[in-house]
Amino acid sequence: MTGAEAMDVEFRSDVEVELIKSAASDADVLWAARVSTKGENSLEELDADPERSKGLINFLMRDRHGTPFEHSSMTFYVQAPIFVFRELMRHRTFSFNEESGRYRRLAPVFYVPAADRKLVQEGKPGKYVFVDGTPEQHKLVTEATKDSYRQSYRAYVEMLEAGVAREVARTVLPVGLYSSMYATCNARALMNFLSLRTKREDSTFPSFPQREIEMVAEQMEEQWAALMPLTHAAFETNGRVAP
Repeated sequence: MTGAEAMDVEFRSDVEVELIKSAASDADVLWAARVSTKGENSLEELDADPERSKGLINFLMRDRHGTPFEHSSMTFYVQAPIFVFRELMRHRTFSFNEESGRYRRLAPVFYVPAADRKLVQEGKPGKYVFVDGTPEQHKLVTEATKDSYRQSYRAYVEMLEAGVAREVARTVLPVGLYSSMYATCNARALMNFLSLRTKREDSTFPSFPQREIEMVAEQMEEQWAALMPLTHAAFETNGRVAP
């Protein structure tokens, strides 16, 4: 039995998002905003009436004074399929560092849509919805993706065992392979990301993201909301529009 035949392939239907470090609080928005009128005394305003602070953040969000929301930083560790990362990297206000298939052997972990993943697209581009697939369609998707993953990873390992460089062998691997990265952003960049990558009925500008990147966005939002509750509340109150 070759190494490729003995390899255990793992299938997942989830994503993982962990807040690694942060320098982000509602206070960061307050002192950054108040420097325009308080100058060097802006830090002294952090202990001002909480209702005034809430009102100021809401005003900044409503009138789209965005720069005070940039004085924060959050770094997330993300595990997700490669096709999710390609969408995430469209948001160029983040900083990214991803694991490299040139420098390490990639683990056989692959994405398979869960049973509740909607499979069928109805409508034309720009005006469509996704609906549940039939049991037969779900069975086809599950079996076909697993078979394809096993075949591609077998070819990958065979090339590695034959002495082929990792950067060449990886060319057979599909975008359903899991990768990992660090993604760093400020609150304003994150709000822009959330406005585009979550579907909410109360959004001023409706968005229709692919479900898998929405799963990443939902976890990021939950962790950010705990850090900056006043800012998150103002974001929701004002239609989830990034300032």
